[in-house]
Amino acid sequence: MTQWIKNFMNEEEGQGMAEYALVLGIIAIGVVGLLVLFGDAIVAQFRKVTAAFTDETAPE
Repeated sequence: MTQWIKNFMNEEEGQGMAEYALVLGIIAIGVVGLLVLFGDAIVAQFRKVTAAFTDETAPE
């Protein structure tokens, strides 16, 4: 029984997946933070591009 407990405590199979999940969570939080900070600027740029493509003075 003691050997089983030692083996259980030293088992590291799930550790890699937990680390990947943690890194992915940190990246997701960072992306959301950047979108909150720069959201208005990104929307403004997309509006400029859309306006350039839908310019009324451009020939059809």
